Amino acid sequence: VQLQASGGGLVQAGESLRLSCTASGRSFSISGMAWFRQAPGKEREFVAAIDWSGPITYYSDSVKGRFTISRDNAKNTVHLQMNSLKPEDTAVYYCAANVGLGRYNYWGQGTQVTVSS
Repeated sequence: VQLQASGGGLVQAGESLRLSCTASGRSFSISGMAWFRQAPGKEREFVAAIDWSGPITYYSDSVKGRFTISRDNAKNTVHLQMNSLKPEDTAVYYCAANVGLGRYNYWGQGTQVTVSS
């Protein structure tokens, strides 16, 4: 399984961005995907996840109500719609997938999101 993340960029506070993560390869073995982020000097943190069963979504408290994770089945793609962005959302965002019996055992390359005040 390969994961390709895209959609990062530079925006001003209050604006929106949509990140996308497209899976290729044995994508049929994926049971869920998630977004994490890592800001300079900080540890990687969970942002949002979507479980194929349901689907069921999960969010960190810091993004709940502002970010929405969704799945495009036909394109094997997961989106992260980020609204009302804040400078503290600035980070490199990574997508990850649960493949087989693993949990977040496959990762894409990061995409930079920068929010200016």
